[in-house]
Amino acid sequence: MKTAIIISTILIHFSCYSQTTKEKYILDDVGIMVENFEKSNQDDDKYSKDNKIYTIGKKFYYTYYYENMKGDKFLIEKGEEIKKEGYSVFGWRFIEIAKQNAQTLKNIVLKPISGNPFEEQIPDYNQTGISYEYLMNNNLPLTMEVTGAIENEVNTWIHPPRSSFFQILELNPFPYIKAPYKVGTKWNWKLEIGDHWSDKRWLEWKGRIENNYDYQITEQTTVSTKVGDLECFVIKAKAKSRIGETELISYFNPDYGFIKLEYKNIDGTKIVLELDKME
Repeated sequence: MKTAIIISTILIHFSCYSQTTKEKYILDDVGIMVENFEKSNQDDDKYSKDNKIYTIGKKFYYTYYYENMKGDKFLIEKGEEIKKEGYSVFGWRFIEIAKQNAQTLKNIVLKPISGNPFEEQIPDYNQTGISYEYLMNNNLPLTMEVTGAIENEVNTWIHPPRSSFFQILELNPFPYIKAPYKVGTKWNWKLEIGDHWSDKRWLEWKGRIENNYDYQITEQTTVSTKVGDLECFVIKAKAKSRIGETELISYFNPDYGFIKLEYKNIDGTKIVLELDKME
């Protein structure tokens, strides 16, 4: 009788544990695992409180370069003002690295932000809000944007910078790592992308496309960075759709996040972002 009672107790405990673990995370509307909070939890920072990397108050400064099909490398500089209905934006153009000036883009700064940045449009937004500020050599911003990231014990995923020239990165695999964090882990993902992301300078299309992504952690290695030598997981990813293929090799450190991103774009060009410093 005692044995039966003990086994019954273990089964009940295991059942409750499995249910709790299973319901702790759910798939969000784009297919990434997010925390599953009770509706009564109205804390605006609930999706960022358990973050270990992308925490409120930090700033991640990235350097970058663009590489054309010939292997020549360029930076981006402020272009002419473009007037739109009710507002205006500044365009962009390539500039040789050796010829950069005060209005050349120097850093892309990722900053986690408090609260729900899309409260009016998406009151149940379930990501950590982040901003990207595009700083020129004169320390003035060329532009900025607000988007989101997801960080928890199951996965870490972030929107890439996608303003100005960098909207080309919408077609590439997003920075993404999924547990278990070990060599050999594989997963896939998919995302629909509208034609408002198309541009004649790389590729134009009509209608929506579906990007299908394949990811794999291929190795664990030490990477020399401006913030020191960091142990990183290397994630190789490919995206395929009816308009073509793109690639991303990302380097992820559990303390600093995605410290290097090597993109191969839809037109065969490349963009590389590297962590320069963290404040």
